[in-house]
Amino acid sequence: MANRRVVVTGLGAITPIGNNAAEFWENLVAGKSGAGPITRFDPSRHKVRFACEVKNYDPLDYLDRKEVRRIEPFVQFALIASREAMKDSGLDLAEAGAERVGVLIGSGVGGLNILEEQANVLLEKGPDRVSALLIPRLIPNIAPGQVSISLGLKGPNSCVVTACATATHAIGDAANIIRRGQAVAMLAGGTEAAITPLGMAGFQNMKALSERNDTPETASRPFSKDRDGFVMGEGAGILLLEELEHAKARGAHIYGEVAGYGMTGDAFHITAPVQSGDGAQAAMRMAIEEAGIAPEEIDHINAHGTSTALNDKVETYAVKQVFGEHAWKLVMSSNKSAVGHLLGAAGGVEAVASLKAIEQDTIPPTINYSEKDPDCDLDYAVDGARRKPVRAVLSNSFGFGGHNATLIFRKVN
Repeated sequence: MANRRVVVTGLGAITPIGNNAAEFWENLVAGKSGAGPITRFDPSRHKVRFACEVKNYDPLDYLDRKEVRRIEPFVQFALIASREAMKDSGLDLAEAGAERVGVLIGSGVGGLNILEEQANVLLEKGPDRVSALLIPRLIPNIAPGQVSISLGLKGPNSCVVTACATATHAIGDAANIIRRGQAVAMLAGGTEAAITPLGMAGFQNMKALSERNDTPETASRPFSKDRDGFVMGEGAGILLLEELEHAKARGAHIYGEVAGYGMTGDAFHITAPVQSGDGAQAAMRMAIEEAGIAPEEIDHINAHGTSTALNDKVETYAVKQVFGEHAWKLVMSSNKSAVGHLLGAAGGVEAVASLKAIEQDTIPPTINYSEKDPDCDLDYAVDGARRKPVRAVLSNSFGFGGHNATLIFRKVN
C-alpha cells in the first residue's frame, strides 16, 4: 500500500466565482467575491437574505433535458465538475479499464430542494401524490451513483457524509483506495446545493450565518475581528486521482501528489470545535507524518477559515501548536472569503485551489479582512495574492459532529 503514490491529473469545479476550474482560480486570485442577494427563492421572510450562488447557471448548458428533470442541483453540480475533471485528466477509460476507475463523492446535506418540495406535496395533497423519485433524488450517495452511470465507471463507488469535512474525507479515502490497489484512478470530492428556504433558515437560526444583508460582498471575512458568521455557498469540487506510475506512463499532466491525510474526532460537541483545537492538531500532525515531510516544508495552509468567531480563533491556535515558529512564516488563507462556505463541497473546491497554488506558485488571498484580531495573528494574505514558490499545501476541513480532516498536497518533481 505504501509503495503506491497517488497524484492528481484532473480538476473540475463549479463555484460562485467561476463555473469551471480555470475561471474559479482566476477570480479567486483576483480577489473576487461570489456573494450577493439570493435569487433562488424569495428570501424576504428570512433574517439572512444573501448567499454565494453559482452565477449564470443554466443546467441545460451542461446536461440534457432528461438529466435535468430527474436529478437535483447537487447532483447536477457533481456531474458537471466530474466531467470536467475527467476531460482535464485525459484518462482513456478503455485503456485504464472501467472496473479500475471509481467514484467517491460526498454531500453534507443532499437534496434539500426535492425534500422541501415533496414535504409540501405531502401536507397539501396527501401521501399518494409524493414523487416515487423522492428518495433516489435526495440521498447524498446518488451523486457518485449518477456520476458512475453517466461516465461508465465501474470501480469502487461510495459516498462520504461528514458535514463540512465531507469532500476532504472523500479525497483522502479515495487516495487510500488507490494505495490499496483497488483502483487505478478515482473521481473524488464533494458537491452541495443547500441554498434553499429550509437550509438558510436552519443555519440562520443557529446563528452560524453572517447577517450583513446590506453588504453581502464583504460579509465573509475570515480571521477579521469583526467577522460575524459564514456565508452559504454552493457548487462542487472534484479531483481525478491517479496512481503515479500509471499517470507517468501515459504522460499525464500532474498537478501534485496527495501526500498526506489525517482524520480525527473531537468527541466534544455537535457543532462547536473544542477550544484547544486538539482534534484539528491531531489531524494535521497525522497528515504531516504520513506525508513524511518536515512541517517547515509546508508553504501554505488552505484554512477551513469559516468567518465564524470560534472556528478562526481555534484553527489559528491549532496551527501555532503544530507548526511552532514556522506558523508565522507560512501563508494561511481562506477561500471561503470569496466563495462562501460550500459545506460538503468546501474541501473539494479548496483542494482544486490548493493544487493550482502548487502549479502556479501562487497563494490566493483572504479578502474582506478589515480589523486585526489578537487571537488571529498569522499571515493570512490579506493584502492580495502572493506569488512565491509553493512546495506543499496543507488543507483543513472541520465539520459538525467534531469531524476533522486534513490533506497535504505537494509538488511532484
